[in-house]
This record gives sequence, structure tokens and C-alpha cells, in this order.
Amino acid sequence: MNVACGLLLLPLLLAGAWAQCPVPADLKKENGTKDCAQMYTDNSPYYDQCCGGSVLVVSPGDDQPYMPSAFNNKISSLVVAQRCTLTVWSRKGKAGKTRTFKTGAYPRLQEYRKGIFGDWDNSISAYYCTCS
Repeated sequence: MNVACGLLLLPLLLAGAWAQCPVPADLKKENGTKDCAQMYTDNSPYYDQCCGGSVLVVSPGDDQPYMPSAFNNKISSLVVAQRCTLTVWSRKGKAGKTRTFKTGAYPRLQEYRKGIFGDWDNSISAYYCTCS
């Protein structure tokens, strides 16, 4: 490979150095037990750079009517594990708007509508996660 080809491939190689959403099947702890979901504080206009920042790991059965303060209204990306659902609320105490996310990666929550004028970016204040 010549130098020009190497320079053209460099941005593609560096893209892997940024955050990227994990595959739902990969949401497992080191001991092999399954996580229900992972929520992230950062996203990006570029999908391969989403799911970055601080991570909130959600276990199956977690029922949090109040988000930890470091994550309250700061979630911008999330991934839900296989055979799991994550239900979220826009206000503390499981009040306000609600949405259920099924298995999959949701790298940019601003693409998911919350009512007429809002979206789910930086809008999650409570959650409940279940797996079958």
C-alpha cells in the first residue's frame, strides 16, 4: 500500500478510536451476567462517535423513580440488551411523558420524539428495565 492510500484510510482507522455504541448482545458484566441496558451522557452527529461520556449500567429489574443526579436529564444515547425493555419517564417519580425502548442501540435520542415539540435527548428522569 502506498502512502496516499494509507492517508486516505487514516480517518477510517481513527473513527474506531471514538466511542461507538455496543451491540445489544455484548451488554454483559465481567462475570458473564447480563446487563439490561446502558445509558450514556454523550452523543454526536456522527453515529460512530455516539454512546460516549459517562455510562450508567442498568441491571435487569432496576426500578429507579429518581435518576442518580449525575445522570438526571443528561442521557443522550442508550443501548438495550437482547430480550429486554427499558421504560423511561421525563419527570422524577415516574411522572410526565413515557417511552419504552426495546432491544437495540439508540445512538441519538434527539431523533426520538417526546410529544409535539420535544425529544428524548437530556430528558430522562426515571427508568424501569426488565428482561425475559
